[in-house]
Amino acid sequence: MSVLENFDSWKDFLGDRLHQAQGEGMDQETVSDLAYEIGGYLSKQVDAQNDQEAVLRDLWNVADEKEKHAIANMMVKYVQNEGTE
Repeated sequence: MSVLENFDSWKDFLGDRLHQAQGEGMDQETVSDLAYEIGGYLSKQVDAQNDQEAVLRDLWNVADEKEKHAIANMMVKYVQNEGTE
């Protein structure tokens, strides 16, 4: 099963990557910038595998640049307590 098929698995995956980045010394601004880039990639290149991902994609697609940065920052906050680490 792909990590994208289940939203809880997706949150855990993102949480693990966030903890890994922070553990390697990545600062919050860099994490936010990376989340923004990933959000853009996912909205254009990856088909939503569940309703939650579809909503996030649709919100991303109607957002302006400032709102996209806000969505990316909120996703970082959303998954900061997720994952296995």
